[in-house]
Amino acid sequence: MAIIKQTNKKTGITYVIDSESYWDKEKQQPRSRRKIIGKIDPVTGEVVPTNRHQKRKSSATEPAPVSASVNMDDEAHADRARIRELEKQVSKLQKQKEALLKELDSLTAKYRD
Repeated sequence: MAIIKQTNKKTGITYVIDSESYWDKEKQQPRSRRKIIGKIDPVTGEVVPTNRHQKRKSSATEPAPVSASVNMDDEAHADRARIRELEKQVSKLQKQKEALLKELDSLTAKYRD
């Protein structure tokens, strides 16, 4: 038995798989049995079990948490506020740049003459 990691190219999810090699007497070839253990959480790097039966039980008995949607709304609001703040800073810097360019032009014109 071996533990392997396999990444799904479409979704980018990395699965942890238990692979067992055996000899197929009928076909006279080596074969393997694979069982998915779980997937790797991209944030923590830990293996999260993927068991269909556990998922169905938990989703049927527990309602979806409301705090998660509220938290996402707060994050979106904070992101929008940060974007507005950065846009103001960009506008201010562009005005400073224009003023400096005008001053540079006047100084170069002064020394050319």
